[in-house]
Amino acid sequence: MRRNCAIARMGPGQGFDEWHDMDPWLQFVIASLACWRVTHLLASEDGPADLIVRFRARLGQSIVGKLMDCFNCLSLLIAAPAALLLAPKPLDWFLAWLALSGAACLLEQAVQKPVFIQPVPESSPGDSKDGMLRSETSSADKRPGDAVYPT
Repeated sequence: MRRNCAIARMGPGQGFDEWHDMDPWLQFVIASLACWRVTHLLASEDGPADLIVRFRARLGQSIVGKLMDCFNCLSLLIAAPAALLLAPKPLDWFLAWLALSGAACLLEQAVQKPVFIQPVPESSPGDSKDGMLRSETSSADKRPGDAVYPT
């Protein structure tokens, strides 16, 4: 039994008209998520059957290989064709291109694992030990002729 849905009734090329009938903010959100997803796949994931990681390894240290290692750089490349869906005029396309790349970069920053910086424990008054300085020298650090002073 075939369901009565809009996609099943669409003929060739009709989905593009539906895209342009959408609210521009919804278009931007969808395009931003798509740019982030494709850029993240190419820059940070192995891909299905390790295809992407093998492709990146094959590119090596070439210009394109270095581009594949930089999320921010790659997002500019991925956002360029996606911006055409949002804005066909040249100036509008340029702004949409930068906005989509920027949104992808912001999303990437939002989903990265946070880095925690641990505070250095405070020493109590009169405590002469510093966590960064050695209070004693090992026998490997002593050289012949070094004076030994009592502490």
